[in-house]
Amino acid sequence: MNSPWPLLITLIYVAIAMVIGLRARGVRANRADMNSLEEWGVAGRSMGPITLYLLIAAGSVSAYTFMGAPGWAYSKGVAVFYVAIYLAYLALVAWYFGPKVWAFGEKFGHVTQASAIADRYQSPALGALAALVMAIGSVAYAVLQTIGSAYILFVMSGGLIPIWLGVVLVLACIAVYLYASGQRAIGRTNAFQGVLMLIVAWAVGLWAVHSATGGLSFAGVFERIQADHGEFLTLPGAGGDMSFSFWTTSIIVSMFSFMPPVWTQWMSASSARTIRRSATWLPTYYIVILPMVVVGFIGIYSLPELARADTVALEYAMQYLPVVLVGLLGAGTLAASMSSSEPFIHSISLSLSKDVLQPMLKLTDGVTGKLARVFILPIMFLVVAPLAIAEPGSLVMILLVGLGFASQVLPAFIGMFFWPRASRLGVMAGIVAGFLITVSFTTLWPHPLGIHAGFWGLMINLPVFIVVSLLTPATNADVVERFFRIAAPRGLTRLGKQSDQLS
Repeated sequence: MNSPWPLLITLIYVAIAMVIGLRARGVRANRADMNSLEEWGVAGRSMGPITLYLLIAAGSVSAYTFMGAPGWAYSKGVAVFYVAIYLAYLALVAWYFGPKVWAFGEKFGHVTQASAIADRYQSPALGALAALVMAIGSVAYAVLQTIGSAYILFVMSGGLIPIWLGVVLVLACIAVYLYASGQRAIGRTNAFQGVLMLIVAWAVGLWAVHSATGGLSFAGVFERIQADHGEFLTLPGAGGDMSFSFWTTSIIVSMFSFMPPVWTQWMSASSARTIRRSATWLPTYYIVILPMVVVGFIGIYSLPELARADTVALEYAMQYLPVVLVGLLGAGTLAASMSSSEPFIHSISLSLSKDVLQPMLKLTDGVTGKLARVFILPIMFLVVAPLAIAEPGSLVMILLVGLGFASQVLPAFIGMFFWPRASRLGVMAGIVAGFLITVSFTTLWPHPLGIHAGFWGLMINLPVFIVVSLLTPATNADVVERFFRIAAPRGLTRLGKQSDQLS
């Protein structure tokens, strides 16, 4: 395709996103405010239900939707629908845990996930450990999104913008408005990007179905797949590499990964009720993934010899769809990538500054706030950019590896919401044991017996956490009661009876 329109439409989107991000600080937030952790980190806890709805929705619907999901449908088939279970679970998690997390932040002044962990267990060292482990998972996610963004610019420019330059350009654009406006920029740009993605996904999906079947029903696509390529509609998939055990444990690991940006998004809400309203609406947005998955299935018989499965939606659009839709698909895919990379880069910088560097260097909140804004630059250009340029694997596998590491912080949340007896040393021992197993089963012996490395980590992590917690002193009863008055108010009577054991 030689038309300049796809690239032009994509670049217009980038320009609009930058303007929205830069203007997000508004008149209420002056330069001094943006140097505060409350303002740059959680937008002054001011986001309303519609903005929060689109922020959470767009942030969880990433380059995976426009590239990874169609790619998995194209290469593996029905295994791609693991994401439907995962996204449905995210909405339930937001509805139940979100208001509690918001109350923690409002009452105790938390601005990061790790700061809540440090407070619950009265251990800055544990908070720092959780921040570092979560940073690994978050970097993987940011790398995934950046690869998707760079590839879009490469395709839309006809190869004139190489991958390395696309990585630098996208990160530079995000850095400008993220530094200037912080979480407010993420909220405003994600709202715009979320609307754009929803429109583009359904426009492209329905047009693709019509071009492939002559109608608008998805049924015709699956009837043809069933007739000619039935192996794509059952596990272990067409390649035989997506076993039931790996598929199931990937879902479990994804469900147990409380990623830091989601925590920050909850704390950015104006009230607990705002989170409940937004979470209730979330499933209405997640249908965005369905038409793009169908495009991947169409590619099975329309584009049988693709070298890279993640490109199936783009390749199909360039061959069969009008040039304007190709440009909108480029903009929509870039929107999906940027809307997810922004919050992850933001949360990494915020948490490493607040939970690692501040206690280590004894920094004031003011200095830490300034550091968090500046720290996005080395994270972007010294960590995310080199990894994205190296393109370490398929988009979905990068995501699953990241979630595997993030899930190892699960014991901290069990002790925060469900088990008062959880101890600092128990959580720390569980995280370290699970992390080491996940590293080993990701690099040295990938996913033994077809079970996700992160699930193996949890199988060691949780027993270690429980045993060590029972053998070591629990957190001070006053602190535990402070948290459980919010997390489980109906359990306070029982907690009171156990107070002697918790002291």
